[in-house]
Amino acid sequence: MSEYDFGSGNPASSVSPPAPLTPSAPIAVPEPAAEGVPRTARDLAQRITAEMHKTVVGQDELVEMLVVAVLAGGHVLLEGVPGTAKTLSVRTLARIFDVSFARIQFTPDLMPSDILGVSIYDPRTQQFNLKKGPIFAGLLLADEVNRTPPKTQSALLEAMEERRVTIDGISHDLPEPFLVCATQNPIEYEGTYPLPEAQLDRFMLKVNVAYPSMEEEQNILLRVQGGFRAQNLDTADIHPALQGSDMPYFRNEIERVRVEAPVLRYIVEVIRATRDHRHLTLGASPRAAITLLMTSKALAAIRGRDFITPDDVKTMARPVLRHRLAVRPESEIEGYTGDRIVESILQSVEVPR
Repeated sequence: MSEYDFGSGNPASSVSPPAPLTPSAPIAVPEPAAEGVPRTARDLAQRITAEMHKTVVGQDELVEMLVVAVLAGGHVLLEGVPGTAKTLSVRTLARIFDVSFARIQFTPDLMPSDILGVSIYDPRTQQFNLKKGPIFAGLLLADEVNRTPPKTQSALLEAMEERRVTIDGISHDLPEPFLVCATQNPIEYEGTYPLPEAQLDRFMLKVNVAYPSMEEEQNILLRVQGGFRAQNLDTADIHPALQGSDMPYFRNEIERVRVEAPVLRYIVEVIRATRDHRHLTLGASPRAAITLLMTSKALAAIRGRDFITPDDVKTMARPVLRHRLAVRPESEIEGYTGDRIVESILQSVEVPR
């Protein structure tokens, strides 16, 4: 594993989904060949959680959401004050999945070529050779992504959605799996460039990273007193849970998770309720509905079920929707946030039985 550090509505009563909702037959994918590799998403999640907690104390929601994002094939935006194990969690996850890892410290002077790479002319061969940037890693940590101008932020757009980048008019495929984990500080906004809605929508989940509890913070100090240092993950004795090439097998399991017609309708009604909400200027798009479906299926799988329940949808609604909703300025003054509005929608939409 290599590491680089660069840079100083109303519910749709007319919607009637077809039944039965049986997914198409998934493509046959061989089981992981290596011995000791988990055979189910639930076993994999348990293994990842155990390895993550060798370095990260607490933060159970963060760990679970990272597993969901990996299995569902999406990117994650982590928001929390400095020192709450955001970077440490992502670095540990890269070791668990045994993929290449790159970290970019986003700064105001960072250029798109610092992320994507550049074509360099070789006078000996009289050809241009691509010097790949850090975006060609399996797991990319975009640290403080809101501290670089929009021109540089946009370098991530094609990569996050299409899993490829275009350099000098030539497209280059990114490795599989490819995951972007971006962090931002919710407190200091001076000198920052808020991510536009188009880029926020590329993140499958936004996870709010909270302070640890008193017991967890005491545990952190005990680990440090015992010699653990976040800068040196080797002291944690982290073991890979699987290889990147094994990921299609587990994503195939996610595809097989069933969703009944009432639950699918519930997802649609939650999404549509955001579009006519009086405190919002922008509601969730169909992409948000697809994301809510896929992440709910991933959550059900890692919890040991082959079907999703309304509780799965409720659990995933906040991280899926909180960054996709635009709250009216006057409502923000009154204390309304994306989470508060999502909670009110979940309480107002009838839950299927």
